[in-house]
Amino acid sequence: MSEQLPPCPVCGSVYTYEMDPLLVCPECAHEWSPEIENVEVEVVVKDSVGNVLLDGDTVTINKDLKVKGYSTSIKVGTKVRNIRLISAQDGHDIDAKVDGFGSMYLKSSIVKKVL
Repeated sequence: MSEQLPPCPVCGSVYTYEMDPLLVCPECAHEWSPEIENVEVEVVVKDSVGNVLLDGDTVTINKDLKVKGYSTSIKVGTKVRNIRLISAQDGHDIDAKVDGFGSMYLKSSIVKKVL
């Protein structure tokens, strides 16, 4: 093979391979045409019940969260205002300031959007 295939545009895996006219990623099963390389993939972040989250939303915490370095935990029902969505870092896709705890990353699976 004289040419190197581009990495997967979704997960960044370098183990892509050709399958007829498409390129395929074995890690995330994404298929794409090699002519369309610079495609922006928009990730939709949903809360624990399936509501779509946006920057600036207010959410509540669904379960008690133990926080390293603090003697108390974040309790169920704690409101977190003005969230910011970030690219997932170890499953944490929300950056927010929690009252009494400061800035931290949260997982969308433990929050519920306040409608």
